[in-house]
Amino acid sequence: MATKKILIVEDEKKIVDIIKAYMEKEGYNVIVAFDGKSALYLAQNHSPDLIILDLMLPEISGWDVCRALRKKSDVPIIMLTARDEVADKIVGLELGADDYVTKPFNPNELVSRVRAVLRRSENKTSFKTILKVADLTIDTEKRTVYRNNEAVELTPMEFDLLRALAENPGRVYNRMQLLDIVQGETYEGYERTIDSHIKNLRKKIEVDPINPNYIITVYGIGYKLEDK
Repeated sequence: MATKKILIVEDEKKIVDIIKAYMEKEGYNVIVAFDGKSALYLAQNHSPDLIILDLMLPEISGWDVCRALRKKSDVPIIMLTARDEVADKIVGLELGADDYVTKPFNPNELVSRVRAVLRRSENKTSFKTILKVADLTIDTEKRTVYRNNEAVELTPMEFDLLRALAENPGRVYNRMQLLDIVQGETYEGYERTIDSHIKNLRKKIEVDPINPNYIITVYGIGYKLEDK
């Protein structure tokens, strides 16, 4: 198996050195950008398997970097945020980030997050390789989604959420169950991140995300995929 390449985007050298040391210890190939402009250049020209992205960056902010990347790529992104602000996390997730870690952070937790996100992004097989729900067609091997024969571009997390729901149409999942299915690990307090990913997913597959026909909220419990 080829060595996974991690792009670290962070303007504080001490933090970069710590993250780089832990990632290289895990066997990852590491490249580094100290500002947003360099991050976009390296992402385009070196095709990283995952990006660890600080939000507060010179040149171009982490939010704008994430927004630009999502226009062209579904590369997994883990945000680093200096403040434990719910708004910061929600904005980042809505822009398409797959996970977030708040500074100061435990490097071992970051390594665990990297493993989990990479695991989600790798091709996964299912008993059924083609799932059809209403006018959605989901190929679990090619990791493609079509609605009415039109391709829908999803991030790895969004795809895994949709696949989990589509494998059991009508079944209601709570947030912790979905987080465990798509991430393989659950973190107390992180289950609400599922809401942001569901919101993004609805924007991409629903005709009217405000009044969804596919992903239905079951109030007080969680979500289900309607098979009409």
